Amino acid sequence: MKVFISWSGKRSRKTAEALKEWLQQVIQAVEPWFSGDIEKGKRWSEEISAELEESKLGIICLDKENTDEPWILFEAGAIAKTKDARVCTFLLDLLPSDVKQPLGQFQHTQFDKEDVRKLMNDINQMVKDVGRYNQKLWIGR
Repeated sequence: MKVFISWSGKRSRKTAEALKEWLQQVIQAVEPWFSGDIEKGKRWSEEISAELEESKLGIICLDKENTDEPWILFEAGAIAKTKDARVCTFLLDLLPSDVKQPLGQFQHTQFDKEDVRKLMNDINQMVKDVGRYNQKLWIGR
């Protein structure tokens, strides 16, 4: 299952990189991606668009400096409009009450042990659900 990790700024980029590496180790059935993965010379807008279309989950790394950044809002909106996809905000130095709309409508994950564990459990359940759905499609053919 594809997971798009969105970031803007130094702190959220570092978080996105760490989340990508950690997710791959914790839940092997996910394919995390963030824009730092774009190869030199490729058209970044095409790469981002393709990844957004294929992702079933978006993790939006938010801090006090990027909550209103246009690319953060664009990427969250693109994932949110995809059928059966979810957007999870990952709050670095924010409380849920600090996040304004439209990002305020999503369930937030705070950067603490219990909330991150809940996020991993929910992602794991999504992987299982996607697997069951794909298996039904394959059997039905």
